[in-house]
Amino acid sequence: MTDPGADPATAPPTAPATDTAVERRALVESIVASVVLGGVALVWGVAAQSRVLMFDGVFLVLGVVLTGLSLMAARAANAGPTARYPFGRPAVTPLAIAVQGAALLGTLALAAVDAVAIIAAGGSDVAAGTVAAYGIVSMVAAFAVARWLRHRAPRSDLVAAEVAHWRAGALLSLVFAVGAGVALLLGTTSLDDVVRYVDPVLVLVACVLLVPIPVRLLRAAGVELMEGVAPPHVQEALARAVADVRAEFGLDEPAVRSTKLGGRLYVEVDFVVAAGQWDVADEDRVRRRVIAHLEPLGYDLWAHVELTTDPDLAL
Repeated sequence: MTDPGADPATAPPTAPATDTAVERRALVESIVASVVLGGVALVWGVAAQSRVLMFDGVFLVLGVVLTGLSLMAARAANAGPTARYPFGRPAVTPLAIAVQGAALLGTLALAAVDAVAIIAAGGSDVAAGTVAAYGIVSMVAAFAVARWLRHRAPRSDLVAAEVAHWRAGALLSLVFAVGAGVALLLGTTSLDDVVRYVDPVLVLVACVLLVPIPVRLLRAAGVELMEGVAPPHVQEALARAVADVRAEFGLDEPAVRSTKLGGRLYVEVDFVVAAGQWDVADEDRVRRRVIAHLEPLGYDLWAHVELTTDPDLAL
């Protein structure tokens, strides 16, 4: 599951073709971890009659479905051009991330509605000690999986979304453990009736804390699908590349555009030059220098670098 404070659009780039197998293995490992931990949460939640544990189980099982979607997206995005899709299908990656964000947002909304209904009905009896124990176990497991996935495929946007999901789950578990601990303390005081509301209140708190995650996923995917400006680290690298090329070839400030779509980076750099002083071979040399500066970013680079004597063509 990206850091809850991270944005997939600003995360490290999607793995190049040579890393596709690593990306897929990481996604499969995330599925296995979700099945195991989600099953434990559901069984534990049913046994303890705890909605907050069952919610966590559903959250993890939903992750299995979404990771499966990521696997299909990774396969489609890395399939390359076809007769029907001559430019490939890089848009599948942000589209899959958008679906993940929408699904997570819907899950949180349903959980919040259920929690409010339980509170209105007078709360529910839950063993706070059981919830606290589960919260600690689940938190450690989720952080471990997130760390492992980040290490396995640090350059993948899809795996970054998985890391976001897992870290969000770890944060959720921490809330469960702390809330249940507070409930245990309240149970030893005259406020023991409040304990009945701890379970649904924890669900509501978790929903509020997690809402920024799907919102960021949706925002990041929307920017890419609408061909918004490339992430800051790309713009910085492009600015350095242009500055170095200008210094090397004595060129004026160009018109520069860039956008990122999944694992593909589109760059357009248009230099206005004096008539009769440059030829196609010169343009090729400039283009190769720009590309050489940007290739280390690891994207599928589509670079359009042009020398023109007509300023209107550089707009």
